[in-house]
Amino acid sequence: MDLIDSKYISLVSSRLQKFKKVKPDLYNFRCPICGDSQKNKNKCRGYFYVVKNNTNFKCHNCGASLSFNNFIKKVDVTLHKQYTLEKFKEGHTGRNFVTEEPEFTFKKPIFKKKLDLPKASENFFAKEYLEKRKLNPDKFYFTDTFKEWTNTKKQTFDSTYRDEPRIIIPMYDTSKNLIGFQGRSLTHNSVKYITVMLDDEAPKLYGLESIDENKPIYIVEGPFDSTFVENGVAMCGADVDVGSFGWSDYIWVLDNEPRNREIVNRVAKLIDRGEKVVIWPNQIIEKDINDMVLGGQNIMDVLKSSTYHGLEAKVKFNNWKKV
Repeated sequence: MDLIDSKYISLVSSRLQKFKKVKPDLYNFRCPICGDSQKNKNKCRGYFYVVKNNTNFKCHNCGASLSFNNFIKKVDVTLHKQYTLEKFKEGHTGRNFVTEEPEFTFKKPIFKKKLDLPKASENFFAKEYLEKRKLNPDKFYFTDTFKEWTNTKKQTFDSTYRDEPRIIIPMYDTSKNLIGFQGRSLTHNSVKYITVMLDDEAPKLYGLESIDENKPIYIVEGPFDSTFVENGVAMCGADVDVGSFGWSDYIWVLDNEPRNREIVNRVAKLIDRGEKVVIWPNQIIEKDINDMVLGGQNIMDVLKSSTYHGLEAKVKFNNWKKV
């Protein structure tokens, strides 16, 4: 390892949680860019490693990959100035060095890429429900015994008593690995959606495997809604922190419920953060995208013409909310 890099790793280590030396030229710590695991404070997935005498940084949680030069610049500007000065004195330019991806020996979780279930199109009731909603039944799966089947993937239910049929909505990561699923009930007397994550550290987002990060990404409230949106993902539960994804352009699309205090408060917070949001036109009465499509709306035209941020978003929001 370059002696200057070694010196500055020592200097920056005090700012890195759980920092430790794994072996010569390999260091491990909690990633300061994404904050690493929010559930397990002992998980450390940030690394310094050396390839061809160049030091690099890689996080196996958020995927950030930087030269050591750019890493220091990101976490400590003052230290970075000292680092580049020393590099310059030694005949380096201080620019990034092109490196190849390292190979680590630790094993990552392996998830199946396909579900061992029939498509929803193969079950009469599931197919009928989805087609009435103008949804493609070939995109989803079906099980007669949701609890029993779920326990074969991940022990979730202590009892399979009163098991029930559900439509299965698969969730994949950007590498098309299955990370979780939602079960949508076909009956009126049970919980409508149940979310099960096979990877507890994965974001609860549907549609990650098919988005184009070079285009605007629409973040909607439900998987079914997202299927009508170009380049859309869906939250499968609570709000998701998308800051760690590195997306350059994304728009929040919450349900059209101006009398729902929780939704109104969420929209207000997004606007205050400077985020782009969709504020639904007053003439649209349907509460979600699926209902709007059934009502004859051209949903992409509506989304593109109703996206706001900053002061304009606040004005539109104040006209939209009813609480």
